[in-house]
Amino acid sequence: MLHRGGTDPHRADVTDVRLDRADEAVLGKALRDHRAEALIDTCAYSQRDAEVAIAAMPAGLHAVALSSMDVYQAFESLRAGRATDPVPLTEASPLRTTRYLYRGERIPLAGVDVDTYEKLDVEERYLAAGAVVLRLPMVFGERDPLRREEFVLRRVRAGRARIPFGAGTFLWSRGWAHDIAAAVALAAEADIAGQVLNVCESQTWTIEQWARAILEAAGSDAELARVPDDRLPEDLRLTGSISQHLLVDSSRARRALGWSDSDPMDAVRASVAWHLAHPPPEPEPDFSADDAALRTRQP
Repeated sequence: MLHRGGTDPHRADVTDVRLDRADEAVLGKALRDHRAEALIDTCAYSQRDAEVAIAAMPAGLHAVALSSMDVYQAFESLRAGRATDPVPLTEASPLRTTRYLYRGERIPLAGVDVDTYEKLDVEERYLAAGAVVLRLPMVFGERDPLRREEFVLRRVRAGRARIPFGAGTFLWSRGWAHDIAAAVALAAEADIAGQVLNVCESQTWTIEQWARAILEAAGSDAELARVPDDRLPEDLRLTGSISQHLLVDSSRARRALGWSDSDPMDAVRASVAWHLAHPPPEPEPDFSADDAALRTRQP
């Protein structure tokens, strides 16, 4: 496994090679020396990232590039607070026309330059090189650096009896990290060069249903207390009323790869157990926004 050294290897039977993926010569030499059978690019965030990896690939090497659902027009509409696209989204759904959506913002993910981040650029370069592109959903699970279940778990750890919550009807397709990894492995072996595939769960809970599943897995009886959307704490904004859903159809990937996802409750239980056992190193102790919101709760 070639990586930049941000994490330790998780399997003793896998050769671990640390390198600078931005160095085309070093990457190319590693791919040749280790007789790579496939390149799975998990951290191509910009046009330059894709171009370096593609230039380093030995001739005939099979490539899989991981992209994101943020390439869809619906994602841009979600951020703008408008509804433009029917769901579920398919690989043929409109892509956004605005690029570099995150410029000037903060993305809490190491190694991402918000000024150059653009998965549309990555897709274009890799598809031109004959790679398989997998569009990933909101990925959750063990070792999730973004801790996507933390909007509930930080309150469970603090022993909060009530959690301010909005309408909770938003649909955002997710994917358990283990299931996504299985799809990536299948794509690396499949003869489907040049294809784009959505990879996500087959059925999607609303944000409220997901929150309740997290609470159940954590053994918490905390109440989800309905409050006005404009009083929701920042990390609970997605529980409010959302116009554009990000419900995605992954049937094409299931047919092409012979892939399927796990029982959703099993996935949540595994993820929650890990995150409760590995809390953030610097938890946020301030729940004053919660208290203020709860004073405005709706019957």
